[in-house]
Amino acid sequence: MRISRTLLSPPALAGALVAIVAGLLVLYPVFYLLQAALNVGDPEARPPTEFGLDNFAGLLNYPQIIINTLTVSVAATVMALVFGFLMAWILTRTNVPGRRFFEQAMVVPYYLTPLLGALAWSLLGTPESGFLNQVYRALGGSGYLININSAYGIAWVMALFEGSVAFVMIGAVMKSMDPALEEASQVMGASRWRTMLRVTLPLVLPGVLGAAIFVFAEMLGSFAAALVLGLPDRYYVVTTAIYQLTQQYPPKIPLAAAMGTSLFVVMFVTLFIYRRIITAGSYVTITGKAFRPRVNDVGRLKYLLLAACVFYLLCSVVLPLLTLLYASIQNISTAFPAASNFTLAHFRTAFTMNAATTALGNSLWLGFWTATLGVTLMGLISWIIYRSKLPGSSIIEYIVMFPQSVPRLIFAFGMMWAWLIFPIPIYGTLWLLLIAYLTVFLPLGVRTISGVMLQIDKSLEECAQMCGAGWGYRIRTVTVPLLWPGLVAAWLLLFVASIRELGASILLMGPHSKVITPSIVESWFASSTELTAALALIQTAVVAIAVSILLAVTRRATAHITD
Repeated sequence: MRISRTLLSPPALAGALVAIVAGLLVLYPVFYLLQAALNVGDPEARPPTEFGLDNFAGLLNYPQIIINTLTVSVAATVMALVFGFLMAWILTRTNVPGRRFFEQAMVVPYYLTPLLGALAWSLLGTPESGFLNQVYRALGGSGYLININSAYGIAWVMALFEGSVAFVMIGAVMKSMDPALEEASQVMGASRWRTMLRVTLPLVLPGVLGAAIFVFAEMLGSFAAALVLGLPDRYYVVTTAIYQLTQQYPPKIPLAAAMGTSLFVVMFVTLFIYRRIITAGSYVTITGKAFRPRVNDVGRLKYLLLAACVFYLLCSVVLPLLTLLYASIQNISTAFPAASNFTLAHFRTAFTMNAATTALGNSLWLGFWTATLGVTLMGLISWIIYRSKLPGSSIIEYIVMFPQSVPRLIFAFGMMWAWLIFPIPIYGTLWLLLIAYLTVFLPLGVRTISGVMLQIDKSLEECAQMCGAGWGYRIRTVTVPLLWPGLVAAWLLLFVASIRELGASILLMGPHSKVITPSIVESWFASSTELTAALALIQTAVVAIAVSILLAVTRRATAHITD
């Protein structure tokens, strides 16, 4: 009888309902993705009648795509880690001028999106018409200075925008490290560079490896930069190849599904290597001994390090925005325009297009509801995982974190295949996009809210329970007010991520459910470069305004909680 009352209690019923919803969101498309990958019979048969591994064997007929994917992913990961580690070391361990400003500015590339960077660097570095190559030839050079459409050009653009993510992850580890270890190394006669390489780097190795795994997963699933920069030269990676296989006639669905699921294996092998390295040694830097974070005086070297900070933000933020603005106010974009070439017509045209009106409105609608529903769902999931004593709560964590290891385009491919045969016809509508966003952003929301929830002492809820408060009353009057800053931050992140999302949207949107980011890509391939630049700037301005408003709300909410 006691077990029955526990299982029928409000927390148990709410936990079971949320677990079922999360499981359906994640596992339903994964099932259909695997089913399609193993289908060796009629590709139109639903459900498949013959199963086998022929589609995976068929991947060997595309060795160049696999080589291209590994080349771009590895090169971009190495570059992003170099950017992230150097910037983290400069801004947390040295006395470089403007340290606090640069630390805050490092998050800006994350909000600008790789698509905007790819569009801008395409204007800058295309061999024939890129602005930098035009200037190079005007100065007497021949051929081209850079080729942004090459494998390393694509990797460069991807690394610029993932470098800020690596910076955040590695910088957090460096801030927790006792500076006495580096000071002892220098007292023993080691130079600053030798200390950085022989002391700092080994001690922050877990953070570097964690960033490497995360960034490598992002690079494997990267779609925007590979599509904009690689497709004109028919340089395919796995994600762009899957997109082409599903868009051609007849579509090769089973082969595309096998290509997508093959990335699971790569990610599992990478995670296995990471765990072997981490468990093989000790990387303890925080002990019972107290320490105060200090920066090292690097003398005149600080000006060289300042130049490195300026160079990174110039390449990832300033130059892309100025390039898009420069192109968008010209009739035909060129590095040396005549005065008569300047115009604002592209902005006027952009505001009359479906992409800047209906599509932007749809994106804002999806961003609002994804963030609002997502915070509710993901907040309950976080509570179940870290607060409840419900059986199977740890399994729920593994399920909701699964989309983190799968490229969004691959996940959307499974959703497309699954919802095409669903009895309720929602494929091609905003409702399917809303479901897709809630699914692929589960890890982002749960991790953000969980970080704050783990800082709240359980005894506060337990005290309320001892005083006779019911579960719903405790959640409403104790947990939610204390969790409010984390909920607002999660809402903001989900809103921004929804508006800039491309990989899932480009496969799942229909003629009456256009959203802004895929519409910008369509404009890039179907209309003029200058008009696309104007659309990208409008999207960036909308995101910037939304982020500014929401940051102001966040500060006010946080101040209210503090008071």
